[in-house]
Amino acid sequence: MPTRLYLDHAATTPLHPTAAQAVTRGLATWANPSSPHAEGRQARAALESARNVIKGAYGWAGELILTSGASEAIGMALTRAQAASRIIAATEHDAVLRVAPDAIRLPVGSDGRVDPHVLRELLADAPAPALVAIQWGNSETGVIQPLRAIADVVTEAEGVLFVDAAQMPANWRGEDQPQDVADLIAISGHKRAGPAGIGGLLVRNLALLLPTGGQERGYRGGTENVPAALGYAAAVAIPEDLAAMAGMRARLDAAIAALGGEVVAGTAPRSPHIASYRLPGLSAAAQLIRFDMAGIAVSAGSACSSGTMRPSHVLGAMGWEGAAAGEVIRVSFGRDTTPADIERFITAWANIAREVRARAATTTETPA
Repeated sequence: MPTRLYLDHAATTPLHPTAAQAVTRGLATWANPSSPHAEGRQARAALESARNVIKGAYGWAGELILTSGASEAIGMALTRAQAASRIIAATEHDAVLRVAPDAIRLPVGSDGRVDPHVLRELLADAPAPALVAIQWGNSETGVIQPLRAIADVVTEAEGVLFVDAAQMPANWRGEDQPQDVADLIAISGHKRAGPAGIGGLLVRNLALLLPTGGQERGYRGGTENVPAALGYAAAVAIPEDLAAMAGMRARLDAAIAALGGEVVAGTAPRSPHIASYRLPGLSAAAQLIRFDMAGIAVSAGSACSSGTMRPSHVLGAMGWEGAAAGEVIRVSFGRDTTPADIERFITAWANIAREVRARAATTTETPA
């Protein structure tokens, strides 16, 4: 029985051993960080140390409100930022769509990218100030948005830029990194080999948010999760080999295309560790079953929506329709993904594609 191959890191990443050890140490720091006694002060010191490590890993000089995850951070930004209207890209994560169902939708092109000129037109008509929500790298396709150009338009309109960066590696340093241009950024622990149940909202200026009282300087209620914060800090302090991931994705892109598959948004800038592929003639649901039987875990889009197997709103916004949209799966890498893993996936893909073609040939044959 072959070892299972996990290629669904965009859904969640395995907890890094160093992060697990940090969580275990944190469990010994059992006191409430808000308590004034010595035990409480010890817990507070551990929490603030973790907070500073996380901020430093993301290159953030502003504030960090620790949350239960990116979804809570998204909800905090969209509902408590002091803005008169909200504009969200059509390809945003379900967590954004659920919180802001009535927001103005910003369309994307066939490559999944936002056009800053279209955003400028929407901002001109929207009540000011407007909050604009943009995902750094799409959780299904990996498409990276032109954040700097978007930020210029938002700044021109005196708006607020919120970026969902849950999928962004902490050591990402690129032309369009949100740390340089965003006012609010959602981040996630379990997407970066940390524990589940911890995330955060990076805030450039706390005056942007309405306070609610309680912990986290009055911006979030609930006792702070010190063990999870320590685990998150330990995970993001370990750099990810993004160049190696980009190389593996490039190899996979080329192989899929050579085998008759289709790379979704293959010409657009994409994150190094997330990509989507279409296998013509076989539904995503059937593909997942076949890959799972081959010992390989992949997904059909974001984990928050793939369980429903409903058509992807991301692909729909990019102009994908009908059967083609239902034949796309997502492959995502992590720290422990190797080139050998990619070759194993390619072999499995080739076998499935060969089976699909053989079946199609049989059904189209006509009697002599």
